Amino acid sequence: MRNSKAILVTPKHFEIKEAPVPEPGPREVLIKVSYVGMCGSDIHGFEFGPFIPPKDPTQEIGLGHEVSGEVVKVGSEVTKLKPGDHVLVEPGVPEGSCEYCRTGRYNICPDVDFMATQPNYRGALCQYMTHPEAWVYPVPESMDMVEAALVEPAAVGMHAAILGGASLGSHIVILGCGTIGLMTLQACRSLGATDITVVDVIPSKLELARKLGAKETINGKEVDTVAYLRSPERFGDHGVDLVFECGGSGFLAQQAVQMVARGGRIMMVGTQSKPVPIDFLKINREVTIQTSFRYCNDYPRTIEAIVSGTFNVRDMVTNIYDYRDVQRAFTDAIDPEKKVDMVKGVVKVAGTPGCE
Repeated sequence: MRNSKAILVTPKHFEIKEAPVPEPGPREVLIKVSYVGMCGSDIHGFEFGPFIPPKDPTQEIGLGHEVSGEVVKVGSEVTKLKPGDHVLVEPGVPEGSCEYCRTGRYNICPDVDFMATQPNYRGALCQYMTHPEAWVYPVPESMDMVEAALVEPAAVGMHAAILGGASLGSHIVILGCGTIGLMTLQACRSLGATDITVVDVIPSKLELARKLGAKETINGKEVDTVAYLRSPERFGDHGVDLVFECGGSGFLAQQAVQMVARGGRIMMVGTQSKPVPIDFLKINREVTIQTSFRYCNDYPRTIEAIVSGTFNVRDMVTNIYDYRDVQRAFTDAIDPEKKVDMVKGVVKVAGTPGCE
């Protein structure tokens, strides 16, 4: 077996480098990588470098954490998986003994070892990788390997929808319909919600939102979103029960404040990389602002939702690239013209030239 990994040498520049095939520890499995989804955080890291740069400037930086593959070797204490199993990975490995882990909130463990970020910046854009068996899931027979790689971002949407309390009867607005917005849309629907409005400025993404179950879509370039949603034809003075900010936009966060109902909830799902001014006078009627971070115990439910057909991740894939074209894949993702119609990019590793 030969291994290689894509390393971010400088912002906007990958190099594929030869690497040793890692040896699985006693409770780890060795995985031959099949597909890796291109997360927004990976794309940001490619363009600007990691959100949190490594302390050591010589630290190699890998990207990618949405991954599916095949087990090729297992450690001596592995009991549930075997070579030949198709698997998908939950990329965060919590420390396990802190108060957050002990109380079941391992997603906010301060010492979590999360792929493509600190402490080791180990990315999934490689041919072979190891991962603890406890954070590896078998792929159901009816799920293909592209879908398996997209369980991770789907779980982000599922966690946000559950945390927000989405349910039948909820009046929901989702601001931003990139990958996470569309995942949140489908997660809300899987929990029974039907009155879901999605807002974006890209027509092709709004069209996909309608296909995936949005009751209504709004083009924010053409419509004053807040004025429309506050009109008598929609929610009037009452406002919106549940608003998801999924674009990581300060402008959208401020719109959320203007449209939310008294006693309503704003779910901050997108990553706000800069401070956002909030007019608290507009929401001092017991509005809840809740942040959502990754996922926690959400993989089984998310896998079941995809297998059942409730959750359609396959139609979100607009671009598939070979592993050797990883530089082009991420360059396309930041290109002002090409990224417009890219909803979800995926890198195919196993079976591409040089990765047989």
